[in-house]
Amino acid sequence: MLPKDPMILLSVVNTKLRDEYDSLEALCEDLNVDRTELEQKLEAVGFRYDAARNRFA
Repeated sequence: MLPKDPMILLSVVNTKLRDEYDSLEALCEDLNVDRTELEQKLEAVGFRYDAARNRFA
């Protein structure tokens, strides 16, 4: 389960993207997470997924 706090969520997701997954789609599929919901949570605090860099920035 991913953390609810958006800043901790950002850290966990970016770490997983860096170390374990080659795309946000792969992370969401493996962890059974709704991609749209995850992106909305992080966009609400100013972060967008950058596919070229495979991270939220």
